[in-house]
Amino acid sequence: MAGLAQDTKTTSDSELQLVVFNVGKEEFGVEIMKVQEIIRMTNITRIPQAPEYIRGIINLRGRIIVVLNLNVIMGMDTKEQDENTRIVVANIDETVMGFIVDSVSEVIRLPEKNVEPAPAVIASKIGTEYVQGVGKMEDRLLILLDLDKILGGNQLLSVQKISMEASGIEAA
Repeated sequence: MAGLAQDTKTTSDSELQLVVFNVGKEEFGVEIMKVQEIIRMTNITRIPQAPEYIRGIINLRGRIIVVLNLNVIMGMDTKEQDENTRIVVANIDETVMGFIVDSVSEVIRLPEKNVEPAPAVIASKIGTEYVQGVGKMEDRLLILLDLDKILGGNQLLSVQKISMEASGIEAA
């Protein structure tokens, strides 16, 4: 009947399951299905002459993972590492990588009807290409990130190259 006017995202029972984390003073959410695991901060081996957004590599149960500075990618301040600092491990375009976050606070269910497009002030600050929208919760706003778009094409290629080289070195 009014099918054209009804957006699929406005159905009352649709919801997103999100991992909520902090970078600097901002709170972000990513779809839980994109996250493989969340680990405590560990020793990261720096890679000589790597771009600033690449923090280094870690050995995660025998697998070499490239770890990225999420704050650098998004151009945001971050706090000093502490006992709350975590690495969010995700699979992006067939490459497993980690993102350093200041803390992971919770896993939530957010009705899709509570998600709106990112306001211009957020889009201009951290870029719209990887911001899916803003989730409205009772007393706070959550910036929703699309991890598949967090890296530009050249950045992703660089991470994939380092990941393949590190795995090759590891296997040798």
